[in-house]
Amino acid sequence: MKRIVFCLMAACLSLTFIPLQLNATTTEPTTVPAPKPAEPAIPAEAKALLLRLDEIKAKDMPKLEASEKKELRKEVKSIKHELRTIGGGVYLSGGALILIIILLVILL
Repeated sequence: MKRIVFCLMAACLSLTFIPLQLNATTTEPTTVPAPKPAEPAIPAEAKALLLRLDEIKAKDMPKLEASEKKELRKEVKSIKHELRTIGGGVYLSGGALILIIILLVILL
């Protein structure tokens, strides 16, 4: 009895993990190019801010004075803040996400 069960389980597992490959394609592959996904439109203001961030990163920091570094840090923080406001979107904290999941479980 155990031998039959073992053989049946082995047969099922072999059919599950080693399936036959079905080939329903034609012999000639199609040459239609796949459509490229549309790039999200970036506003001109955001592009200018990103360009300024790249300029700041390209600067040689060890040669700058402490006051200049401080000004650049403030500028980078303000640029990142502006980029976040331009980007929009909805941000959820971890606690809010857990609360939503709990409410869904209770209501459904």
